[in-house]
Amino acid sequence: MRKTQLIDLGLASYHKVWKYQEELLEEIQLKKKKGEAFNNYVLFVEHPPVFTLGRNANESNLLMSRSQLADDKIEIFKINRGGDITFHGPGQLVVYPIIDMQSFQMGVKDYVTALEQVVIDTLHEYGIEGKRLPKATGVWIEPESKDARKICAIGVRCSQYVTMHGFALNGNTDLTYFRRINPCGFIDKGVTSIQKEQGAKPIDIYLLKDRVKEAFKQNFEVEWL
Repeated sequence: MRKTQLIDLGLASYHKVWKYQEELLEEIQLKKKKGEAFNNYVLFVEHPPVFTLGRNANESNLLMSRSQLADDKIEIFKINRGGDITFHGPGQLVVYPIIDMQSFQMGVKDYVTALEQVVIDTLHEYGIEGKRLPKATGVWIEPESKDARKICAIGVRCSQYVTMHGFALNGNTDLTYFRRINPCGFIDKGVTSIQKEQGAKPIDIYLLKDRVKEAFKQNFEVEWL
């Protein structure tokens, strides 16, 4: 079992949490270099409305002007993860693992596959069948149909085998924000949430956190601190 500290940040600004991730990543890298013991970390957080663009994002996938973003109080950041453009906001559980992949005997492909499985296992607890879509990282509902819709976006960065960024699972997310972008660069696929798939009242975000925590423990074989 790999010792891993789970930190729940509640609702926190994107920029603040991005910097915190980088601090934790540098801490692990430094301790590895010195041969010192270190913990891995997993951050849980919800963000105020924000659009993020990955390293290779096409800004044409943002369907509103910068002035409109300011008027609607939506932040935007160009960041150092993979993937295109996505949205984060309240009701969406964002999970940022800052872990040493070597400790988990994983490469990047194995790591992303394991993140997808965490989400698939979590969705199973809600009676929702999450699936993978070839060449489209993340977790989808009915991915091979004309009604394909993404319920979880994944974008990661790895530096000296240490990860940051992670996945964003739509729980009670206000999906209207996704109309202002081409999510992850797609123009022919939709976006959904656990609440929408269940056609019910908002889900309990604390229960969602517990289920993600358990699924992460099972798939990564961590010992929570």
